[in-house]
Amino acid sequence: MERWLQVTCTRIHENGHCAFYEDCGKNPEVISSLLPARVPCLYNGPAYKLSGQHLSMLKSVCPMLYTGDQNTHACCSFKQLDMLEKSLLFSKPVLSRCPSCLQNFINLYCQNTCSPNQSLHINVTRTFNANVSGTILEAVLEYQCYYTRLFADGAFNSCKNVRLPATGGFAISAMCGKYGATLCNTERWLGFQGDSSNGLAPLDIDFILVGNRTSTGSGIVPYNGTFWKCNQSPVSNGQACSCLDCAESCPKIPAPNPPPGPWKIDQMDGILVICIIAFCSMVALVVIFLIYRYCSSRRNQQGDNKLKAPQLRKEDIRWSHKVSQATQHFLGQIFRRWGTMVARYPITVIFISFVVVIVLSAGLALITLTTDPVELWSAPDSRARKEKEFHDANFGPFFRTNQIIITVQNRSSYTYDSVVFGQNKFNGIFSKDIILELLDFQTRLQNIQVWSETAQRNISIKDICYAPLNPENPRSTDCAVNSLLQYFQNNSTRINATAKQTMAGETGTVDWRDHFLYCINSPLSFKDITELGMSCMADYGAPVFPFLAIGGYEGEDFTGAEALIMTFSLNNYPSNNPKYEYVLLWEQEYLKILQEYKQNKSINFNFVYMSERSLEDEINRTTKEDIPIFAISYLVIFVYIAFALGEYTSWKTIMIDSKVTLGLGGILVVLSAVLSSMGFYAYIGVPSSLIILEVVPFLVLAVGADNIFILVLQYQRDTRKAGERREEQIGRVLGDVAPSMLLCSSSETICFFLGALTKMPAVRTFALYAALAVFFDFLLQMSVFVALMSLDARREESAKYDICCCIRSKSTKIKKKREGILLPFMREYYAPFLLHSVTRIIVIILFLFMLCSGIFLMLHVRVGLDQELALPTDSYMLDYFAALNKYFEVGVPVYFVTTAGYNFTTVDGMDGVCSSVGCDNNSMTQKIQYATDFPQVSYMAIPASSWVDDFIDWLNPISLCCRLDTNDGEFCPATSNEPNCSMKCIPPNPSGIIRPTTEQFNQYLTNFLNDTPTLKCSKGGLGAYGNAVRRGTEGEIMASRFMAYHTPLKNSLQYTAALKVARELAANITESMRKIPGTDPSFEVFPYSITYVFYEQYLTVVNEGIFNIGLCLIPTFVVCCVLLGMDIQSGFLNLITIIMIIVDTLGVMTLWSIDFNAVSLINLVTAVGMSVEFVSHLTRSFAISIKATKVERAKEATADMGSAVFAGVAMTNLPGIIVLYFAKAQLIQIFFFRLNLVITLLGLVHGLVFLPVLLSYLGPNVNTAVLLQLQQEEKEQLPEDIYSNCFFINSGYNGLTGDEKVQSHAQYNGVPKEAGKSIEGVVLGDDEASFEKEFTSSETQPNSTGCTVTSF
Repeated sequence: MERWLQVTCTRIHENGHCAFYEDCGKNPEVISSLLPARVPCLYNGPAYKLSGQHLSMLKSVCPMLYTGDQNTHACCSFKQLDMLEKSLLFSKPVLSRCPSCLQNFINLYCQNTCSPNQSLHINVTRTFNANVSGTILEAVLEYQCYYTRLFADGAFNSCKNVRLPATGGFAISAMCGKYGATLCNTERWLGFQGDSSNGLAPLDIDFILVGNRTSTGSGIVPYNGTFWKCNQSPVSNGQACSCLDCAESCPKIPAPNPPPGPWKIDQMDGILVICIIAFCSMVALVVIFLIYRYCSSRRNQQGDNKLKAPQLRKEDIRWSHKVSQATQHFLGQIFRRWGTMVARYPITVIFISFVVVIVLSAGLALITLTTDPVELWSAPDSRARKEKEFHDANFGPFFRTNQIIITVQNRSSYTYDSVVFGQNKFNGIFSKDIILELLDFQTRLQNIQVWSETAQRNISIKDICYAPLNPENPRSTDCAVNSLLQYFQNNSTRINATAKQTMAGETGTVDWRDHFLYCINSPLSFKDITELGMSCMADYGAPVFPFLAIGGYEGEDFTGAEALIMTFSLNNYPSNNPKYEYVLLWEQEYLKILQEYKQNKSINFNFVYMSERSLEDEINRTTKEDIPIFAISYLVIFVYIAFALGEYTSWKTIMIDSKVTLGLGGILVVLSAVLSSMGFYAYIGVPSSLIILEVVPFLVLAVGADNIFILVLQYQRDTRKAGERREEQIGRVLGDVAPSMLLCSSSETICFFLGALTKMPAVRTFALYAALAVFFDFLLQMSVFVALMSLDARREESAKYDICCCIRSKSTKIKKKREGILLPFMREYYAPFLLHSVTRIIVIILFLFMLCSGIFLMLHVRVGLDQELALPTDSYMLDYFAALNKYFEVGVPVYFVTTAGYNFTTVDGMDGVCSSVGCDNNSMTQKIQYATDFPQVSYMAIPASSWVDDFIDWLNPISLCCRLDTNDGEFCPATSNEPNCSMKCIPPNPSGIIRPTTEQFNQYLTNFLNDTPTLKCSKGGLGAYGNAVRRGTEGEIMASRFMAYHTPLKNSLQYTAALKVARELAANITESMRKIPGTDPSFEVFPYSITYVFYEQYLTVVNEGIFNIGLCLIPTFVVCCVLLGMDIQSGFLNLITIIMIIVDTLGVMTLWSIDFNAVSLINLVTAVGMSVEFVSHLTRSFAISIKATKVERAKEATADMGSAVFAGVAMTNLPGIIVLYFAKAQLIQIFFFRLNLVITLLGLVHGLVFLPVLLSYLGPNVNTAVLLQLQQEEKEQLPEDIYSNCFFINSGYNGLTGDEKVQSHAQYNGVPKEAGKSIEGVVLGDDEASFEKEFTSSETQPNSTGCTVTSF
């Protein structure tokens, strides 16, 4: 009651009486104001009857007070009505979107100023003597205004949700002063309206809200007039406020379903349960299989121990064995002849190959490197790429961002007791010395000038900046530089300004903190409510919203912010525009200055920073810095190959035994293949990339080294036959191993060529380069390397030194074959242990467990690539990204872009887009608003700005925006104050719904888009929508865009999810807008953000990965089958092992935090190629072996070929991979070191552990066609009355002498045969138990060959 007992100057509170009337001049207490602060004269008499112009004016300004031409009374003069109209013009354009809000707002002011019963709810409490034309009159300085709580709350609630389409914020934020939209309520809203310091109120009004049953006494009757809820129309046949501005008008929107959780089976992960069941089932099958084999073995042991050995006949041979034998024989003969010819003419072959390589490599002069991430990772025909091109073609590229995030240390928080805002706790960063220091910091950056050789002048920020309100000829103050300093227009005088202010009888000093508190809550204000009276708008004319200036705060606790944000927005030019060079130069100087500041220990703040060019600069920097790492990696591999190829016998002959020159030749062969591949594609215009330069040589070296080792080791282990020349021996050795090399190389080549069918540019070009490089590598190995091997063999036989091949050793080297260490170890220890009956069972179960675990983990691999991983570990950008994720309160902007084919000029067309009164509740902008109600699912934070809504508001005749000159009908811009600019563009509509005709739409749209927003007309479209609409030659709208904001997105998963949801939302909008009459069926709405083009790949990368890896697996099966003579069984086992390697690799990726993305996909495609090397050589060696049992054949393949694979692939890759650990680039460490290490190790254990065991169980039988041929040849060598009946002696390797062990690798038409000996045994069945029997007749005798023969 204390507020009601103040001194009153209004003694009469009766119907029909006024509390004040007429204009009494300016308020002496208001120093500065946006409008003249004119106050009324005290008058406690009857209301005046209105007529003539006075009455017309009242009908126009306050139509709710009109009661007829003869019976309308009011307490305001014509002059007061004129001032009231001018005051309302500031709010009408903003509130006109919601007719009930606008009507309630106007009613408040009209009841206070003009009501004929004014004295009932108005009580003047303070006056002063005013001199009016020489007469001293009592003028009003302050009054009390009594409202019922019901009326006041109703008026406030109708306005609290009205939006500002240009910003997506609430209009109430600019009408509630220091409290902003979030903390605003009825009392605070009315309190701001009655605060003379707000720049609009001419005097102070103390609004008193009274409960409906509360008595005030003294004759005062709180006003309890009619109000309209926001979902009610204030006029008949009108419409209520739209859903965007009125929650009560919204249809009930069901909450979206939460994303599905993991599949569960009785509280357990469903996939895990399935994998456990699968593992148990497979183990059970293995047990059943082993039991069956055991029972079969027992039955066979109970049968006859002596069975007649069947003679093989041609008609008994299966066609597949015939084809296989013929294929191996054909390939062996081809390569034997080729090898002999190359070895005979090595110099000629090397010269011809050198010429071909030089010609192909010359294409490198034409090579182009793709460094643009968009070109690398986004396919030209991808949706995101097309949408980006459409957006940039119509609206220009998204502006370039240069940003700084500032923090402080060792600055404690403090409490500021403001006379205006009360106590507020400020973070230590809000210190005046910090603010002033930041102003100097920002000023230096704004004043950057850098010399351009092209322009022959200095380039400054105004040449390249984004200037939304003056894009054609900007000044430096027109540039969009957003920071907290813009609340003071970057002016130190304003920061240092102070003023005395009295609030509620308490006098205190207001300073920069009071202005900040006001602006951070009301960024659209042109004048704060303090005695400072400063604007909150930036110097370039736009508001600075809190999320653009500060960060690291909770909710609306702006003063608790931990960081300040400074952003320089520059225009983004095409690379062929001269200004593109200017902007790069400016950014380079900007980064240089920031780096200097970083070294300055005297500054009182910390900061992290970035430039638009930073990401590409840092990636290029780390690429250059990591080149030595790759060089060392290749050097390590070279050193290993050079020394491992040697066959050392003693220290005396070490220079003869060395193969350094041959190893170097092998490396040069690989490099020649890579250079030839790159040159070839450069000729035909296929661009390369840094990833190709780094990965392809590594891949080809890994693949090529294997072939080198196999060829050299086979030659070293071979013994030259009597009468055989060196060239013939090399040809024979090549005929033995080249089919295996062809099998692997052709599989890999076809694999990579098929991988080029992908749509990802980086993966596609990598696959193309890798395929041709592998192909060229095989050709050069078959030619140049064989020639080099021939020359090296000639050198060695001549006892000449390696490297210094002109020097001959004084001591003649005795040629003595040695097996080295690895082959005997694998033959004597490893293979018998691995293929022991118990070990085999353990291996099968272990690898089945690995497979099931790999499947489970593979399905949980994380998809994406966080941009931080593209940077080196010492990059300043990592600190920036960390701060970005920690402090930013809003995410990247997203545009909803419309294509041609939609008619915006019709009423239906406008209603289908807008969100103000009369608009469709399912319009485009309304649907985006619905999405922001569920930010956790939609990733949408701020609804879309709408040029259609603001255009309609701009046209509304109640505002001063769209005006015409009364003399010539020409349009008057908002900046014009000409008195003739009084004609409205379109007439008013009693329903409150404003829609221009098609002609008016086309006529005024351009004016709207070029109209500068002002205090009187804030709806001008130049700043917010200057380039948001693209029109055709006939005025039709070809494209337009509507900007919203995502929530803060912190990793690639969220970026990808946001893209997916935005596309779903746009598709829904497109579907509904196509239903509007006149819409082209091809019309489309799509979302566009600068990040989409990078993250779109993760929507499809899994499918792309399955497609690419699946395609790569096809040739590994097909080629294996074909080159082994339609051996489907071998091809199938080969395929299974490679699939297991890939699955297990994906599983380890989950365990080792390696994301699945395009980079890892490249490595997985590479993994298929490397797996072929680990698997196919050994598979072929097993398939062509003629050992008696599968176990013995597996032992032979493991020892002979496994040792070469281990030395050639694993030991070549591992040292080089380990060196990559020391690379600075995280991308190299993760996707090249980690992933390649995993691929190599898994390929090794699958190829040398699992595959031999698998072949010992399920491998193909011995090729009977080969056995028949050998049987016939041995028969021809025996007396006519004796035929050979070779039987299996199951002694394995232990039954061989040392010399026989050396010879066990020799080939017979591509099939292993011990030189000078007959075949050991015949394998005709699948059961190993039957293999252990001797097939003899009753009379047997051994012949000299070691075979048991039978006499007729």
